[in-house]
Amino acid sequence: MTGFSSNRACSLRIGLHEVDEAFTGLRVGEFSVIHGSLAHFVSLLLSVRAQLQVGDGGLNSPAVFVDGGNSFNPYLVAELARSYGFDARAALQNIYVSRAFTAYQFSSLILNELEKFQEHMKAKAVIVSDITSLYMDRDVPKGDVESMFRNVCNKLLEVAGRGAAVVATYFLGKRCDRALFLEALLFGCADTVLRFDSCGSVVRFSLERHPELSPFSLEFSTVHPTMMEYVEV
Repeated sequence: MTGFSSNRACSLRIGLHEVDEAFTGLRVGEFSVIHGSLAHFVSLLLSVRAQLQVGDGGLNSPAVFVDGGNSFNPYLVAELARSYGFDARAALQNIYVSRAFTAYQFSSLILNELEKFQEHMKAKAVIVSDITSLYMDRDVPKGDVESMFRNVCNKLLEVAGRGAAVVATYFLGKRCDRALFLEALLFGCADTVLRFDSCGSVVRFSLERHPELSPFSLEFSTVHPTMMEYVEV
């Protein structure tokens, strides 16, 4: 129990000064969801920051990146890595990317492979990108979607509880019954829910759910060059 409590005290800081001043970070032992227009950028940023020392807001750990949206961008990750003084190639080699192209592949990857691989690599950061997109495929029956996605969310909670900061990104798409079900289940399972949006150079951060902190929002202008390039694209 002592080790588990110590793990929960470790947190992965976001890496944006204004956010880190107000928010303690994504804690080991918890399942967090990030949504909004900057969610994908933040997920790539966290995959690099996980490799920082604990005293610098990282976890001194490799990252496992489960790419549900086929959107992992090694060029952006390399640029982010160099901004933290990492060798870009070494930083990329410390991010273990797995891709799935159907809801069934994605579910199998999370349910059958993730925990074993995460423990083998001793990774304290697990990032799941675009967690709902493959379940929106109309060729996948509604009953299969509900069962698989519920099991996936429960497994991510379990992986977090065994000693990882698990972060999923979610992108708001078409508002339909299936999307609303997936969103409600995902947000209901998460310990922490964050939202990142941008409008030009202004970033809006919202803490929507947290085990201990009350919800709040803040806005700030960013001069982060990589984020600006990403937003402009």
